[in-house]
Amino acid sequence: MSLEVRALKGAELEAALDDMARLRITVFRDWPYLYDGTLDYERNYLQAYRDSAGALLVAAIDDGRIVGASTSAPMEDHAGEFAEPMRQTGLPLEKILYGAESVLLPDYRGRGVGHRFFDLREEHARSLGRSHVAFCSVMRPGDHPLRPGQYRSNDAFWTKRGYAPLPGAIAHFSWRDLGEAADSEKPLQFWIRQL
Repeated sequence: MSLEVRALKGAELEAALDDMARLRITVFRDWPYLYDGTLDYERNYLQAYRDSAGALLVAAIDDGRIVGASTSAPMEDHAGEFAEPMRQTGLPLEKILYGAESVLLPDYRGRGVGHRFFDLREEHARSLGRSHVAFCSVMRPGDHPLRPGQYRSNDAFWTKRGYAPLPGAIAHFSWRDLGEAADSEKPLQFWIRQL
């Protein structure tokens, strides 16, 4: 396996967006997101990265195929549902890089790719003069009927990377869960790290 992890910007980023869309649909079908996504929705959602001069897509590439990716953009360039809870904390949005998602196919997990995603995202934040990196994690009840018995959250990994939940900073975003007929709103907890 010739796994390479590298930052994509500009035309390279735009060329990778369909691969990112497919990865989001595949990886986010699993717990805790249970996302029932469509390629049309994903293409529309990911336009924010194409349109933001400060956007970054970090890709994990195996033999020319993107098998994982992590996105980020200046907080003020992202959806209002995410910017508003951060605005209410008093932190200036122009100081925050928002790490929207990191998705990686299961066969590639446990090989340090997640660390590279965070390393390159944090390096990008510094290059933009940002003092903080933040992301969200969906909040699901512990007794949710679809929660796998052997589920292990990423909380310990994020904590070791220096991130912590930001008290009171909860975003609300809607998507259709597997088995649902319509979108429903979910709470997402912000995690943040000062660089």
